[in-house]
Amino acid sequence: MDKAITTALLIIAGVVCMIFIFNSVYPMINRSSEAMTSMAEQVDERMKSRINIVHAANNSTRTVVYLWIKNVGTQRILAVEESDLFFGQEDDFERVPYLTDAGSDYPRWSFELENDTEWRTSATIKVTVTYDSDPGAGTYFAKFIIPNGIYDEFYFSM
Repeated sequence: MDKAITTALLIIAGVVCMIFIFNSVYPMINRSSEAMTSMAEQVDERMKSRINIVHAANNSTRTVVYLWIKNVGTQRILAVEESDLFFGQEDDFERVPYLTDAGSDYPRWSFELENDTEWRTSATIKVTVTYDSDPGAGTYFAKFIIPNGIYDEFYFSM
């Protein structure tokens, strides 16, 4: 009889321990799984996002510079105005604010879609960088970074 009571108590203690372990380990596994899924989605988005600065030109007074940027990835790019543009002479470039963020300051940039209504695969945007005066001749550097961190760089002379 003593052995039966001892065995029953050990079985109950074992079941209680298993419930305790399950209740403490399962939430950690679930959170870890959610984090891995989220990270995989971000990596997938970055892998599908690609841009290419295909051409740059300026107007005759060199106060306006145009950059044509093509979406060569497989994913639509949203919130273009949230992108970052670094622009200037190759040894003296700066982050240029978007039109609505710049207020009345120069330089500033804006964009327009060239061949689509959204920046989908194979669509091109024309970025217009506006200065208040001629920034000078030389080799210029442009780096455009979309909101998820994908970027392209381009050097050109004007």
